[in-house]
Amino acid sequence: MSLAALSLRCQQCHTAMRLLPLPMSRQFHSGPILLARQTKKITTPTKKQLAEKAKRRAAKAQKSIYESEKMKLDDAIAVLRAVEVASPNATYEITIKTEMPNGAAVPKGRYTLPREPKAASKDKILVFAEGRQADEAKAAGADIVGGPELVDGILSGRHQATLFLCTPGLIRGISAKLGRFLGPRGLMPSERRGTVTDDISGFIRRLKGTAEWRGDKAGTIRAPIAKLEYPVEDVVKNIRYFLRTVKIATGNQRDPTDTGRKKDNQPVNPITKVILSSRQGPGIQIADF
Repeated sequence: MSLAALSLRCQQCHTAMRLLPLPMSRQFHSGPILLARQTKKITTPTKKQLAEKAKRRAAKAQKSIYESEKMKLDDAIAVLRAVEVASPNATYEITIKTEMPNGAAVPKGRYTLPREPKAASKDKILVFAEGRQADEAKAAGADIVGGPELVDGILSGRHQATLFLCTPGLIRGISAKLGRFLGPRGLMPSERRGTVTDDISGFIRRLKGTAEWRGDKAGTIRAPIAKLEYPVEDVVKNIRYFLRTVKIATGNQRDPTDTGRKKDNQPVNPITKVILSSRQGPGIQIADF
């Protein structure tokens, strides 16, 4: 049928209108072939590529002005003494950063510095013991002594302590209920730490005059180590003693008094940094630790 027959004419010139031929097929921009070309192939980076990327990021990261400066211990002490010249009663603080590999426990231990910067805090000791051992624990200075009946009081918060000891005969009866409660806090008695023993009274006597150090979840240990008014020799002696204690507890050094009780495959917390600081002074990284 023609356009004239359809009466399709231009209103201005009254001539018949022409229609453009339509294509036989429509072109879609979202056809399956075109979409397949636009899809990007996702590649998983290798471990080597990830390590190189992390290395580049670490190199670009802004660092502290003291990050690249390491000093010997004697030089660091001299710098802090100069900074704190107006505060001779200020305290040195030592910060030890350790790695926390999988399966490693939060580092902790006890120490007695050759010259204490402050009076040691007194522990509140709870002992699981019965019979003669319970009497010996009370005579040695334990604050709370009893058997499995103490478990409910510990869970409810009625019995609180900073140190828990137990005899080997009672450890199985309390582990099921107290393991999840005291374990995450590092207070659960264990043979590896020496807090499960038959010699309760001897253990308590050895604790007298000692202080406890404990790392945080990231493995960082902080402790006051000396006063600025101390002679340099005393400060060095305190720091060397504390470092040796931490190295033994974290597996970086063998205990000369160890009789082979500890396992050789015990996880090691490598020491990455040792920083000495004071109240107003900077944190100085020690090179010779």
